[in-house]
Amino acid sequence: MFFCDFPIIRGEKELPLYLLRMGQHHCQNHIVRNGGYPFNQILYCTKGSGTIIFNGEKIFIPACTAIFIPAGFPHEYYPDGDIWDIHWVIPAGFAHENILKHFGLIEAKVFALKDLNMLEHIFRKMHEALRTDSVFGNYRASGYLYDFLMEFYRLISAKGTSAAPNPALRRAVEYINLNYSRPISMNQLCDISGVSKQHLCMLFRTTLDLRPTEHITKRRIQAAKELLTGSEKTTEEVALETGFCTSSYFCKMFKRYEGLTPSEFRRN
Repeated sequence: MFFCDFPIIRGEKELPLYLLRMGQHHCQNHIVRNGGYPFNQILYCTKGSGTIIFNGEKIFIPACTAIFIPAGFPHEYYPDGDIWDIHWVIPAGFAHENILKHFGLIEAKVFALKDLNMLEHIFRKMHEALRTDSVFGNYRASGYLYDFLMEFYRLISAKGTSAAPNPALRRAVEYINLNYSRPISMNQLCDISGVSKQHLCMLFRTTLDLRPTEHITKRRIQAAKELLTGSEKTTEEVALETGFCTSSYFCKMFKRYEGLTPSEFRRN
C-alpha cells in the first residue's frame, strides 16, 4: 500500500499545531538526503525491516520501531528486503517545535515501541479525515495529530515502556487516590508498594515527573477544585476534607500550584 497526503493548507497555518503531510510506503524506497529534509519527521515501521544511516552509523529498523529525524539533519535509509512498511507524519504549526522539544525530540533518535495499535488507529483517523472531508478534513486531522503526538510520547517515554504501569507505582498511586483525605507518610507508601523510599521516589520521578509528596498534594488540590466548583463548602471545610492540615497551608499550596487562591479559583 502506498499513499501520500498533501493537504491544502489554508487557515490551518494559524493553528499552533497542524498536519503538513503524511503517508505510507509498503516498501520504502532508498532515500538519500545529504542536506536533510526541510521539516521534522516522525516515522515508524509496522512490517519488514530496513536500515537508516545517521552520521555514518547504520541502525537496523525492524517492525515496531520509530524514528525521529529533525529538520535539516542528513540521513539515508533503505529496505533490507521486499517489505518495509513505513508510515510518516510531518507536523507543523508555531507550537509544534516546543511540543517536540518537551518530548525530548531534539536530535535524531530511534525508538523500540511496545504496541502500535493505538498509534496506528490515530494515523488511520488522520488519513480518513483528509480523504473524506475536503472542507474541514485537515482541521480534523490536525486535532488527531495532537492525539498522535501524545500517544507517540507515551510509547517512547518511561510511561510507555510496558503494557501497564510499574506495579509498585500503581499500588502507591491507588493508595493515594483512596486515602488523600488522611495523612499519608512515605513509610506508608513504601509498605504499600513494597519498595524502598529511594526506589519509590525514582518511580514517581521517571514516570510522573513528580516526587511522591508532590503527587499527594496535587491529588488533594484536584479534589479541592471539585469541591470548590461543585459545592458551597467554605475554604476551611474544603481544606479539612481534602487532607490539608490547616486552611492556611491549603491556600499556600493551592496558590503555588494553581497560581491563584481557592477563593479566586471559585470566583473564576
